[in-house]
Amino acid sequence: MSLRNRVYYALKPFLPWQLRFGLRRRVANRKRAKTVDEWPILESAGGTPAGWPGWPGDSQFAFVLTHDVESQAGLDQVQKLAELEMSFGFRSSFNFIPEGGYEIPEALIQWLTDRGFEVGVHDLRHDGHLYSSREEFRMRARRINHYLAKWNATGFRSGFMLHNYEWLHDLNVAYDASSFDTDPFEPQSDGVGTIFPFWVPKNPNLNPTSSPISHLPSSAYPDGYFELPYTLPQDSTLFILFGEKSPEIWCQKLDWIAKHGGMALLNVHPDYVDFSNERSDPHRFPVRYYAEFLEHVRDRFTGTYWHALPREVAEFCQKSRKELGGEPPVTKGKEPQSELSATRIADFPALHSKRAAVVVFSNFPFDPRPRRAAEALRDAGMTVDIICLKENDKDLSFEELDGITVRRLPITRQRGGKIVYLWQYASFILSSTALLLWRSLHQRYDLVHVHNMPDVLVVSAVIPKILGAKVLLDLHDPMPELMMTIFGADDNARSVTVMKRLERWSMALADRVLTVNRACRKIFGSRSCPLDKVHVVMNSPDERFFGAEVETSSGQSDGASEKPFIIMCHGSIVDRHGIDLGVEALYQIRESVPNAELRIYGHKTDFVDTVMARAKELGVEDRVQYMGGANIEQIVEAIDEADLGIIPNRRSIFTELNTPTRIFEYLSRGVPVIAPRASGILDYFSEEEMIYFELGDADDLARKMEWAYSHPDAVREVLRQGQKIYNNHHWTAERHRMLGMVEGLLATPA
Repeated sequence: MSLRNRVYYALKPFLPWQLRFGLRRRVANRKRAKTVDEWPILESAGGTPAGWPGWPGDSQFAFVLTHDVESQAGLDQVQKLAELEMSFGFRSSFNFIPEGGYEIPEALIQWLTDRGFEVGVHDLRHDGHLYSSREEFRMRARRINHYLAKWNATGFRSGFMLHNYEWLHDLNVAYDASSFDTDPFEPQSDGVGTIFPFWVPKNPNLNPTSSPISHLPSSAYPDGYFELPYTLPQDSTLFILFGEKSPEIWCQKLDWIAKHGGMALLNVHPDYVDFSNERSDPHRFPVRYYAEFLEHVRDRFTGTYWHALPREVAEFCQKSRKELGGEPPVTKGKEPQSELSATRIADFPALHSKRAAVVVFSNFPFDPRPRRAAEALRDAGMTVDIICLKENDKDLSFEELDGITVRRLPITRQRGGKIVYLWQYASFILSSTALLLWRSLHQRYDLVHVHNMPDVLVVSAVIPKILGAKVLLDLHDPMPELMMTIFGADDNARSVTVMKRLERWSMALADRVLTVNRACRKIFGSRSCPLDKVHVVMNSPDERFFGAEVETSSGQSDGASEKPFIIMCHGSIVDRHGIDLGVEALYQIRESVPNAELRIYGHKTDFVDTVMARAKELGVEDRVQYMGGANIEQIVEAIDEADLGIIPNRRSIFTELNTPTRIFEYLSRGVPVIAPRASGILDYFSEEEMIYFELGDADDLARKMEWAYSHPDAVREVLRQGQKIYNNHHWTAERHRMLGMVEGLLATPA
């Protein structure tokens, strides 16, 4: 540490916080003008280390969130910050000062860990004296190790980002996070110059940043630890020191990190977050800045990153070193590359070098069905253009995503009444028609793949069809039934009649029709077009994450009654999905299954409040946990922890037809599931292959939950039979069906 910094920390206890930050701001602003070539981006830090194995699941980059809690004010806001992250589907690590100026409630530690967050140790006293001498560090290390063990923590971060890589070997940690790739404004401003984690062995003569994971000898900590540098500027640097008014610098650097395949690790202090969203205090920043950044990550990079806790990054890196010698690690739930992927172009030679346009009234790549279909066409050798919505200013109007060209129209999708939907649909249809006309005049398409809603979006393909393109209409949902469910209309309502008429016209314009299950195919074939024109491609789960598992145990003996019996429900939290019925069923089994608890996953909606109010009214609020939104990796982990999945749909004409993808997600991970007895499910699963309850009946759902708890052997047999059905409909099989249908369609004479 420099002499200037030693003087600073000697005087620090006597300097008011405002004065300390004022001095830092003055120095930092002078330095910022001189360091534009190294902050916030140091180009040389983007180099991939030799032997780097890549991220799990072939992810483009890693995304890691951490928090340092520095005061009582920060401690008071931990839960708010965690709930905000859950609403976007994220989890993070909270680092607490063990002997600082606040008491850490054990209940808070438990609350965080129960919801999938990590807890780490932040210094010992956060007084700047941790590294004042070797002996002082040894003394404090013993206390730090005590708290690491107490909290079952594996990670550490020093106060003020001070660090001594050699001394840190005294700590019983899997990783340290007290460094940064580049930050000239920190007191100890020696950045490590890399956006990748690296191994720090006990040999002090080895420069840690020069040795990639795969080239070091195998050894488990405490023979060394991984260093996880923060690579996105700290919130205090951006908003307190420099007074930035938006998360734009975060977004810009994240784009750069993603491009170079590194680790985007962020440190946000709950102490500095203003949940009133005002800026009256110069030492705090509006929470909307952080919320906007999380929304940017979720929407712009959906499916391209590995969202992990710091400990998971360290575990992954350690596994890479020990087992694979630089080869990509095999992660939980990931299956080997399918035979179709390995021979994709050879399997469908007629599709090679063909051109396809995909039109979808949603945000690509966020919508999973259009995305997987477009990727399948691309993998078969086709050139693919997407026309979709530009739902916010962060979306680019034009970009290339993994070999797919995306063109976004400046139309925002909003919920509302029938007039609002009609206006949005009409605007998008006109715009997409004009764009397809212009594109077709320059270079003709062989295929136009149109996704509903609305059905009449297929009109945008008229000009390409006249010029020789084949039109594929993909009906995700039957619009008349969906309108009846959402707006409470009956079958004879004028609006429903109009929807049925538009459905017939749309199918007549299309050359082929795709839909999601047999029940929908029967409806479309009976009222709108010949049955042989309609083909089924199911919404099967992504095998990169939902790889088939052996069946798990289900039910519990009396001797295991202290262990929670975890019942899980996930997906869109809306009235028709009946999550409140799951709460009522849980209430009914509170005595027969005393250790049962219901965990609910899904992005926050108004119906969440209805569900939780019902739980409180029934007196089971301590057994019902709303876990917030979750990404695919987190859903996989949650399913693996569950004993039972439920699909508690309320009865409607729409849920009668639906075949929820969630059923296959539970089966793929070896977890039994209770599903409604509805035609969309009965078409695939017999009574021996599924645990059924009467659709919309909370009493019957309670009886089946109680049966599943008390009959584990019978449940395992039903699970085994159900998994056989899943194996016939995984995405590799469904994709092969779709590409075969497209190949046959393009070979059909006009």
